[in-house]
Amino acid sequence: MNLHDKVVLVTGATDGIGKQTALDLARSGPRVIVHGRRSDAGELVCAEIRSMSGADRVDFLLADFASLHQVRALADQILQKTDRLDVLINNAGVYLGQRGVSEEGYELNFAVNHLAHFLLTNLLLDRLKQSAPARIITVSSGMHRGGQINFDDLQSEKKFSSSQAYSNSKLANVLFTYELDKRLKGTGVTVNCLNPGVVATKMLHASSGSGGISVEEGAATSVYLASSPEVESITGKYFAQQQIAESSPASHDRQLQQELWKISERLTGLIRGD
Repeated sequence: MNLHDKVVLVTGATDGIGKQTALDLARSGPRVIVHGRRSDAGELVCAEIRSMSGADRVDFLLADFASLHQVRALADQILQKTDRLDVLINNAGVYLGQRGVSEEGYELNFAVNHLAHFLLTNLLLDRLKQSAPARIITVSSGMHRGGQINFDDLQSEKKFSSSQAYSNSKLANVLFTYELDKRLKGTGVTVNCLNPGVVATKMLHASSGSGGISVEEGAATSVYLASSPEVESITGKYFAQQQIAESSPASHDRQLQQELWKISERLTGLIRGD
């Protein structure tokens, strides 16, 4: 995919693999929109990417994904600032050791990792379709295999485990990808998700992990899905190490995909509840 004169949005791009993804893609010539929740970090990262890539079309937009109101404002800004969007990379994520809630009262891992991206993607879908061929890429995790979607305790109010809440949100990423793929048939917009591997980032440290691959290696599959002509017509897949991989059995549950979509619509306000 020739990215020259294209527009790419990377969420959570002020650190870790998001930052590396934005840098690697900027080197290919597109306009890169860097999203983050701290304006000081965002402006510094944009300056760094401009310097290291030689690209000057790198912009920063501010939004805290713990607030769906701010997610909506971010979508509005993007629609106002650009008349096209060729690549959306849903990369932002958190791993929280203690249970917290978003502005709307949702468990934070689920709110930031899934609901914010569900809402943002849906708000930008028309622009992506207008820009087709376009690509949507969502960063999941190998930990999605331990995820469970319990509609009786979706916000982990009855029982909370940091690793379980994170795994649940990452399973939601894969379920979202598969359901969205079915809804985008014939639009020219592809949608895929990926496991970046165990990457040496602040998130790994927060989960009491150590070691891990480099951010360059961690960003490689996101960059591949955003730019490679090899995946031009591939959609509705889960990738690892730049190859199609098998996701968990739960992620292929058609009813689970549909039910999660419906409740996500209600929780994000895309449709009104009963």
